[in-house]
Amino acid sequence: MPVQRLNHAVLYVRDVERSVAFYQEALGFEIVMSMRGAAFLQAPGSSNDHDLGLFQIGAQAAPSGAGRTSVGLYHLAWEVDTLDELERVQAKLAELDALVGASDHSTTKALYARDPDGLEFEVSWLVPAALLTEEIIAGRTAIRPLDLNADKRRFGARTRGGVGVSVPA
Repeated sequence: MPVQRLNHAVLYVRDVERSVAFYQEALGFEIVMSMRGAAFLQAPGSSNDHDLGLFQIGAQAAPSGAGRTSVGLYHLAWEVDTLDELERVQAKLAELDALVGASDHSTTKALYARDPDGLEFEVSWLVPAALLTEEIIAGRTAIRPLDLNADKRRFGARTRGGVGVSVPA
């Protein structure tokens, strides 16, 4: 049986309370369970038991060297339903000084941010399969600057994005 989707991710963080507050404010996650030094968060509208686990290892923890000095996870990607929601998240991440990039991957419109421990994550909207064209599919190998206003005009601000992978069936 093939894997269907990612159920949850677990991160080691310096300060679990600080990280919980960040993910609550930035992405609207809610605590579903916590204990000393750990918290389990759920994304709004998720049917998972939890989407993100956070385990505190203390202020002495070194920054992650993943991708710079060691192998390791580059980032997690969270999906949003609409381009309006992606724009709202972009404003919130900018307000929190967490936004580090925004890219148009043709089939995916993506924001990149870092949490308080410097761990990178992505928030994206996927072009629904019904709106894919040969031009969009062919453009997946190029990375362009994100232009949310142009994308909202093209696809609709409230058009529900594709789920998982936006490729024709």
